[in-house]
Amino acid sequence: MRQLSLLVACLPLIVSAAHADDLDDFIRQQLRKRQVPGLSIAIIQDGKIVKAQGYGFIDKSGKIPVTPATLFQAGSISKSVAAVGALKLVEAGKLSLDEDVNAKLRTWKVPENEFTKEKKVTIRGLLSHTTGLTVHGFPGYEVGKPIPTVVQILDGTTPANTAAVRVDFVPGTRWRYSGGGYTVMQQLMLDVTGKSFPDYMQQTVLGPLGMKQSTYQQPLPTDKAKATATGYYGDRGVVNGRWHIYPEMAAAGLWTTPSDLARFAIGIQQAFAGKAGGALSQAMTQQMLTDQKDNDGLGVFLQGKGHTMRFGHTGRDEGFDAAMTAGIETGQGVVIMINANDNSHMVDRIINEVAKTYHWTDFSEATAIKRIAVPVPAAQLIAYEGRYELANNQIITFMATPDRLVTLADGLPDEEFVPETTTHFASMDRDAFLTFQPDAKGNVTKLVWKRGKDERKIPRIGPLFQTLKPVPDPDSARTHKIEIALKAMAQGGKAVETAPTVTAGVRKDFASGANVLSDLKNLTFVNIENVDGRSIERHEGKVSQIAHYTFAGEHGTRYLLVYLTADGLVTDYDVVEK
Repeated sequence: MRQLSLLVACLPLIVSAAHADDLDDFIRQQLRKRQVPGLSIAIIQDGKIVKAQGYGFIDKSGKIPVTPATLFQAGSISKSVAAVGALKLVEAGKLSLDEDVNAKLRTWKVPENEFTKEKKVTIRGLLSHTTGLTVHGFPGYEVGKPIPTVVQILDGTTPANTAAVRVDFVPGTRWRYSGGGYTVMQQLMLDVTGKSFPDYMQQTVLGPLGMKQSTYQQPLPTDKAKATATGYYGDRGVVNGRWHIYPEMAAAGLWTTPSDLARFAIGIQQAFAGKAGGALSQAMTQQMLTDQKDNDGLGVFLQGKGHTMRFGHTGRDEGFDAAMTAGIETGQGVVIMINANDNSHMVDRIINEVAKTYHWTDFSEATAIKRIAVPVPAAQLIAYEGRYELANNQIITFMATPDRLVTLADGLPDEEFVPETTTHFASMDRDAFLTFQPDAKGNVTKLVWKRGKDERKIPRIGPLFQTLKPVPDPDSARTHKIEIALKAMAQGGKAVETAPTVTAGVRKDFASGANVLSDLKNLTFVNIENVDGRSIERHEGKVSQIAHYTFAGEHGTRYLLVYLTADGLVTDYDVVEK
């Protein structure tokens, strides 16, 4: 999630109590709609925190309310704060932005290979995701389970649950997100300072910026654990043990509050302006907020130019989502944290509502959108229902209601599209539009998606499970082969490497396995759809058919789409909502 909300300057103002109440009502309505237990928010205006409030509860019991002091996991926003700790070592002359990190690493070294012969891994590359290092993110470890050392994580050895962190393209040649890179940085900071990562960060960043509630300590100390929210997955099932433990502290291990992250953002704003009390020197902050590659600075993502430029990051740990975005020069910003993994546009909608409430001018999509709906026959709306391939390996799902189409995320209503004609629909949240192109029989195999300059045809994957009529399995031998392929994809390693019924792309992309299929047992055939000619491609395989199955696992009955090539090879799968 790299897209950040646009923050721009506006005149100082006082927000009326009525408007503040409207914002509160909007947030509560969004929490009900998305079944998110709790949310905490901090809003920055004119370089100060003007609102800090909790909504909902720390868990589904509804007994203990979220307050501004409730602790949430920051996920990848941990990287932004950790980056400042690394840059302080650069300022102190203990590290150099463009030096080979192996010159200062002691406990562990980045393994040399053909990709590092000419270009080396550097701090600048680690902070901007341009080193070629692998491992996108980390799932953490259940409370009570063995916790690996940083070196075990970097080498992918037991009890680490992720692959080894290695360079697999020439550093500096392209951008690719790498939590593994930040874990290398964590080890580097340990080796250089001789201190534990939580102690170093407390002394040099958290303490000086007044982030009194925050800590990188993993596991969380007992006194801090009393102030936490409980995490929930996308299906709103609770995380075992309430949360996971993240020894990958720099990448994902920060426990904090929106108010503390707002103080961090203000510290960056002050430093950029050359004011006292900033997070770094003005010169170092300017480097931090300079685009290195693909709108990525040093520890933060960037958007916009000039006076309207903004910085920020989003975060996800198991059961927790967060978003931080702030103007570099405007003195504005907002931080939102929730105790659920929510795959909808809810947080974006709340950020836009904050912008409207506080009259942030020229804010992207923050103005009220007025739509004039026309009536569409129910049968026609139902014909538009289904799943579509919005982008490669990215599904968008539409469900018909009496007068509009609603997208589904995590099986819950999300974005609403109203009909402006019988085939053209407009979003109620943003400038996004759908145009359906049914054939002479009313069948829909694609639609035109338009948002700004992005206009493309997106193919229909198939109907919702709840509308499918189960039929007898026409090819039980095929189903058996699919079961074998899926179990191999779940295991990864040699199992998928030698699986005879998967594509070459699957062998490469599922080498580390697929935990989501770990509880797969027997498949039950539901239906199959011919999608030949719709230009759907998954893991380097052109999709000809999509088989629909159900299977029973530890999470109950689940719904599965299996993507098949023309010669019957499995090239992907999706576990979807009904």
